[in-house]
Amino acid sequence: MKSVLITGANRGLGLGMVNYLIKQNKAQNIFATCRKPSEELNQLAQQNKHLHILQLDVKNLESFNDVSSQIGKVVGSDGLNLLMNNAGVTTKFTKLPLVKAEQLLENLTVNTVAPIMLTKSLLPLLKQAAESNSDKPVGAQRALVVNMSSVLGSIAQNDQGGFYPYRCSKAALNAATKSMSIDLKKDNILVASMHPGWVKTDMGGKNAPLDVETSIAGIFATIEKLGEEDSGKFLQYDGTELPW
Repeated sequence: MKSVLITGANRGLGLGMVNYLIKQNKAQNIFATCRKPSEELNQLAQQNKHLHILQLDVKNLESFNDVSSQIGKVVGSDGLNLLMNNAGVTTKFTKLPLVKAEQLLENLTVNTVAPIMLTKSLLPLLKQAAESNSDKPVGAQRALVVNMSSVLGSIAQNDQGGFYPYRCSKAALNAATKSMSIDLKKDNILVASMHPGWVKTDMGGKNAPLDVETSIAGIFATIEKLGEEDSGKFLQYDGTELPW
């Protein structure tokens, strides 16, 4: 891949993705967006000239076109090969009597609205990548959008209830993934939702069974195998297909 954009890259899974791509030498240009870069992300950027940190609050939808313009100046006619819509928020386990409208709205804005609108802003760059790599099969080498979802967004597997803000936002993101996969098929842009597993991060908590490195290695191994027939699927980090 020539270029990758990762949102929410200052910690957790996003930072793990940046580390993985650098160590594995998997991308010529890595764009890492976050509200405020962590010390570790800044150090990585100082050591790697191909890592570009872009300030972005995904709730500031009006800034997306500017971010797209900044990326475009770096990648030129090569476009953007891989968009990882990773930035997300969650709320604690919430039963119906305790759910708050502001929680629902924040989760929907960050987890659903932002990935849709950012993909829209970056669409010209994704199309450029798909066109400039027309000799390659549909997938990450050409143009791919990965929406980082969650098994909690699976309606079929919901046997616990609760988690209204997070579940609803991720189920809606999955619906967006399916529509994107249909709308962008003619442009040879593949789109998939991915569940990273339950990972030891600030969001996942210390009781999670997976470490960041295992999840990230699985995510990118799965990404590299994705083909045209996988567009619109909901996949786990290890490639297992999940029910909607």
